[in-house]
Amino acid sequence: MSTTRRGQPVASASDASPPEAGVSDAVTVAGVGATERVVTSRSLDARRTLRRLFVAADTLAAVLAAAISAPVAGLGALRLSGWVMLVALVWVSAAYLAGLYAADDPPSWPAGVAECKRILILALAVSWPLAGLGAALGAPAGAGLLAAAAILALTVAARGGVRVVAQRAHPMRQRTLIIGSGVVAHHLADRLLRSPELGLQLVGVVDDDPHEAGPADLPHLGRRDDLGEILHAHAVDRVIVAFSRATHEELLEAIRTCWDSHVAIDVIPRLFELLDGARRVDRVGGLPVMAIDAPSLTGGARGLKRALDIVVSAGLLIILAPVLLALALAIKLDSRGAVLFRQTRAGRDGRVFSLVKFRSMRSDAEARKPELSGANEAPDPKMFKMRRDPRITRVGGWLRRTSLDELPQLLNVLRGEMSLVGPRPLILSESDAISGWQARRLALRPGMTGPWQVYGRSELPFDDMLRYDYQYVAGWSLARDLEILLATIPAVLSGRGAY
Repeated sequence: MSTTRRGQPVASASDASPPEAGVSDAVTVAGVGATERVVTSRSLDARRTLRRLFVAADTLAAVLAAAISAPVAGLGALRLSGWVMLVALVWVSAAYLAGLYAADDPPSWPAGVAECKRILILALAVSWPLAGLGAALGAPAGAGLLAAAAILALTVAARGGVRVVAQRAHPMRQRTLIIGSGVVAHHLADRLLRSPELGLQLVGVVDDDPHEAGPADLPHLGRRDDLGEILHAHAVDRVIVAFSRATHEELLEAIRTCWDSHVAIDVIPRLFELLDGARRVDRVGGLPVMAIDAPSLTGGARGLKRALDIVVSAGLLIILAPVLLALALAIKLDSRGAVLFRQTRAGRDGRVFSLVKFRSMRSDAEARKPELSGANEAPDPKMFKMRRDPRITRVGGWLRRTSLDELPQLLNVLRGEMSLVGPRPLILSESDAISGWQARRLALRPGMTGPWQVYGRSELPFDDMLRYDYQYVAGWSLARDLEILLATIPAVLSGRGAY
């Protein structure tokens, strides 16, 4: 055990959290050289396992999609079995050609938001080939289009389920090291420690000059000059560079060290708060330049967003009518009070509206709130949340875990008070507490879902939620809305932050 210049202990290999079973034995017996081979082998095994799981998930999604389209296809038993096999073969082959199984390392981020856009484009691309194959078997073109639509939803849900399961399993978790120890590193460590579903197991930080505001609960493993030895000794799978005080050349050398050790690297860029508006990377004189478009919410863009809201909300209200009636009956039988709960919220440009939800609490919930103020578990005192709130009814607890209590907000969307995707609808006291750049979030209608829903829901601190809302509004695009809608499916299925 040695000390830093601040007098704080520097963790040796035995001080930090141990590697997975089997790795520590290799370190003890065979030394650093063997450790590199074991780490590489463990990472490759994790990649292969995740790829197999994704292939299985995509195959299952395609088979179920073909089964859903079977009534429209109207084929006999023999041709129907051929239809199911063709749909599965076409979809898995298309996913392979699109590179959905070719990632160099297991995705670490649970929602797979960036992947959703690729799946959407791929589903559109295979819809017409499926329609043609269906026609060759004697099925109407609608069978292929229905199969493609079902594949889209089922694939996103199945892959989300794979991520939830795989990233909570120890063999799939990535031992992660942070380079840097300032405010951003502290924020990053806090988020990762509170989000085990990300699949990242923090082992410590590396920095030459540890910052007082750095992660308090993580060991300082040493200096950047010792990075190679630290990566081997602690069986590190991933390194995240978070605003270290190192010079440009020192950071480049650290990244080269990670490359040489076959360790994945993430870099938190400067001005990361604005990168949702980034559209492309250009080059100027050989230097990469990230172009960030000026926010542009034109009348045409607003009209397109509103058209999507009307079509989808109206369609879902019709399709889900039996489900809504059944939920209303369950609420009525479970406890006294109205079926619907209404609450005043701040809408676009600060206009007030009445948000509608299924009632999940007892009728005297608001009156009992003061007596429970000391039990607030929200990550920010501006909000009130309890994991085991005694005011929640039996049916209400299930509605909240599944997010079904929010379905009546489709009425708010249809009336133009909300949008399918947008900033979080705040209560008036929360909305009154924000000002300056944070108020820009009111430029769009609040949404049933949004970045806050995908990135943490109730576990997200209030200030983080405001920043995500601002990034969303500043970088809005229809493609971004579609990504968030698709990413909401696995986020809801995981139940993360739902209470």
